[in-house]
Amino acid sequence: MSIMSNAKRALAVVAATATLFSMAACGSSNADSSAKSDSSSAAASSGKIEVVASINQWGSVAKDLGGSNVEVTNIMTKTNVEAHDYEPTSQDVAKFGTAKVAVVNGADYDPWATKAAQSTKATLVTAAETAGIKEGDNPHVWFSAKVRSNTADVITAAYQKADPSHKDDYAKFNKDWHAKEDQLESKIKDTSSKTENLPYAATESVAWYLADDLKMTDATPKGYAQASANESEPTPADIKDFQDTLKVGSIKMLVFNSQEANSTTDQITGAAKDANVPIVELTEQMPKQYTNLLDWMSALVDQFAAAVK
Repeated sequence: MSIMSNAKRALAVVAATATLFSMAACGSSNADSSAKSDSSSAAASSGKIEVVASINQWGSVAKDLGGSNVEVTNIMTKTNVEAHDYEPTSQDVAKFGTAKVAVVNGADYDPWATKAAQSTKATLVTAAETAGIKEGDNPHVWFSAKVRSNTADVITAAYQKADPSHKDDYAKFNKDWHAKEDQLESKIKDTSSKTENLPYAATESVAWYLADDLKMTDATPKGYAQASANESEPTPADIKDFQDTLKVGSIKMLVFNSQEANSTTDQITGAAKDANVPIVELTEQMPKQYTNLLDWMSALVDQFAAAVK
């Protein structure tokens, strides 16, 4: 959570746009034309659909749904990088230019990726839009069972359109993926018997959709929550209110986004530890030990279940 996030995000979009124009201007050079031709030829000879995903969460879904028929490139893969503030390189933008399918998160989470993809011929899949989630809503939609399922179906449709000769393959991949998602949702339902109505608070509303699927109650103090939603710094009074609420015991779990750790979250997690409030620590981006979004979500459900006293 940074007070400069909105400004950085705007600059990232401007940077992506500038890079696109720069690439277009240079496109007439023999060197660039040759590079583009070589890339296209390689893609054609492989027979695979070139796919670019803005973040590795959606890239893993794209890979699961395409198998060996797709070549997926993830732009963001590290948990120490803030997607909201990410500034794409010319190489990042170029990857969208050669893709047949682009998968972005949307809801103003990765506007640089949306901008880059919209300027190409790639079929654009925007995860948030599959569930009617728009700019201003919580953008961390990969934590939502509904969004995951809807996005998987839209990706499959894009593959079938781009590569109709393997339509049946993509239908099977989709069926297999949904079977795993169904298992995850059954696990969420079972866990919700322990977590339903459990009051929790969060240093940032990253996992709000997962907590909602678990039927938990968001009890994050209003002032702090509002500051977080506005990507501004909480006031000292907001921080003290959060600490005091933890101390009195009305909050039964703290969800901590360690990817956004700072002096403020240190104070909050410190108060939780002092009050013996269980802490579920997670990151915004999928950790490197996971190559599959559903496996990561399943592990997080286990963490939530284990944190219930």
